[in-house]
Amino acid sequence: MQWSVNTFVTVRLTTRQAPVLGRCIVAQLHSPAILLLSRAMIKLEAAHMVVEVFDSVDRRILAELQTDGRMTNVELSTRVGLTAPPCLRRVRALEERGAISGYHAQLNADALGYAITVFAMVSLKSQAEPDLKAFEAHVATLEPVRECHMLNGEIDFILKVVARSLQEFQNFLTSSLTTAPNVASIKTSLTIRTAKNVPGVPVPD
Repeated sequence: MQWSVNTFVTVRLTTRQAPVLGRCIVAQLHSPAILLLSRAMIKLEAAHMVVEVFDSVDRRILAELQTDGRMTNVELSTRVGLTAPPCLRRVRALEERGAISGYHAQLNADALGYAITVFAMVSLKSQAEPDLKAFEAHVATLEPVRECHMLNGEIDFILKVVARSLQEFQNFLTSSLTTAPNVASIKTSLTIRTAKNVPGVPVPD
């Protein structure tokens, strides 16, 4: 087994070592929550698992593009200390590796009339995998739902929903969420204000 301690860690597991490590991890979790590991927390592949390593230049490129995805390659190369051609090659490589999944404009919700943001906590009657996937597929068709996350605990999903008014949200709730198959209950919380809204993820120096 190889462990390389860096800002981004490289982990390699042989076919024989993966189940052993899995048992060690489970042995240290003294909680019924270990039963939920199969959902999302740990997936040990049969052959090996690799977490990509990014050098300092890659990380600077990622940080700059996450802040301003519209900058030109020439400007980006100047900021990260490269000439334009190798900078473009690095960007293309980061895209191919999946570190950059896309580029988009961040819209102002208030300017577009979406003054209401609500978090909806959804509990399902059944947590069988086909039922979970069916709910996710249903939510994927609902435009007001901007985020959907499966949770560990009493709540199965938390949804971020936007609306132009409370009445619009209420209509959406009763027509599209509470009536969805397998929904047992929904609790909602209206946001009063947003103190922080930073898209993306932290990129270490």
